[in-house]
Amino acid sequence: MKTEEELNNVSAAKDSHLWNAMHKYDPDAKAMVAESGEGSWFKDEDGNEYLDGVSGLWCVNIGYGRQEVADAAGEQIKQLSYFPLTMNHKPAIRLANKISELLGADYQTFFSNSGSEANETAFKIARQYHIQTDNPMKYKVISRYRAYHGATLGAMSATAQANRRVKYDPAAPGFMHVAPPYSYRSLYPGTPEEKDLAAADELEEKINWEGEETVSAVIMEPFISGGGVIIPSVKYIERVSEICKKYNVLLIMDEVVSGYGRTGKMFGFQHAENVEPDIVTQAKGLTSGYLPLGATSVKNDIYKVFKQEGKDNFFRHVSTYGGHPAACAVALENIRIVEEEDLVNRVDQLGKTKLAELHDLTEHKNVGEVRQKGFLLGIELVEDKESKTPLSEKKVGDVVGQCKQKGLIIGKNGATVPGGNNILIIAPPFSSTEDDLDFITKTVKSVIHGL
Repeated sequence: MKTEEELNNVSAAKDSHLWNAMHKYDPDAKAMVAESGEGSWFKDEDGNEYLDGVSGLWCVNIGYGRQEVADAAGEQIKQLSYFPLTMNHKPAIRLANKISELLGADYQTFFSNSGSEANETAFKIARQYHIQTDNPMKYKVISRYRAYHGATLGAMSATAQANRRVKYDPAAPGFMHVAPPYSYRSLYPGTPEEKDLAAADELEEKINWEGEETVSAVIMEPFISGGGVIIPSVKYIERVSEICKKYNVLLIMDEVVSGYGRTGKMFGFQHAENVEPDIVTQAKGLTSGYLPLGATSVKNDIYKVFKQEGKDNFFRHVSTYGGHPAACAVALENIRIVEEEDLVNRVDQLGKTKLAELHDLTEHKNVGEVRQKGFLLGIELVEDKESKTPLSEKKVGDVVGQCKQKGLIIGKNGATVPGGNNILIIAPPFSSTEDDLDFITKTVKSVIHGL
């Protein structure tokens, strides 16, 4: 048995009982132990400071150490520490109403704990909806290759990243995939927009080949994030929306990363015209990572179907901690900060000025393309521009490691597709100062110029 002093003196030593996410076994590796954070920066246990250039896991949008958010959680816990949403509590009602306002239409919101759960909830809603509208064969869900939609069984089945599914397949039945709107590596001719629209045509073809009477939903991020920051034309988003309406296929917009300002709009799909998703899934930026919370928002005309009489017509789904009072209070305070500090507009403006300086790297021999929407930016590294051969994972890892040595944490698309894990990911907190953004651009440029 360890003494109390030994238990309190924790580190990432070999005898730690913590199982880290996404870590290959390395007996000599020493994982970082974070101690504190403020703004866009955090300190490790040794006192080293780092700028968090990926906002944790794309989620710490308002930055670390917001006292008002901690106060909101604490006050709510003191007032009502827990209550299930088989009934009601005021923070959940207020938050659901606020989400509907932000989405710009009448949506009903079901709360869970994460993006994976939000997507699982969406799949169940879609299937039940079609059964209750006399389309019982509509059960299939289509997503795009390279997309990530979560780690639970259904969400993993929608995730079209081969490396994430090794040793976990077979997936759940009823999930299928089409090519993403990835103009840099598209097999179609034409301009980037024409290539994207050709990918949308492939989606329509897939629905026809499968039989429209069998396809329940299409799930898509407006801008693919973890799969390599793939930024399609907004015309592609609009075209997919039109296709879904044409074939009575529900459009599930996965806004787990893009939502709450990451791309310079409150939600990523709002960059497009006349697009109202049937279902919008959210997490991450909903609370800026201060507490776990997922949300599945459903258009009111779909929700009404679940109010039909009949013993099995209600939504038979529950989440013990989903919509926890403290998490909802935190989300409301987080949204208040985003709105009052005009952070979405700030992301839009500084994304086009400060962070956009990284587009200069397109001249470098090992940079194939720089893709960006607001504070969501990816740099695709290649061996050479002519062949577009992805830069080796070792060299990409070296770039990430050298940035860390200089005090900057950036990401990369890890365990995505065989031979295609070559994209650097930069997604800083919205509250990053101009000096913070200068530090990001200068550091990344200096490391890449050293290749």
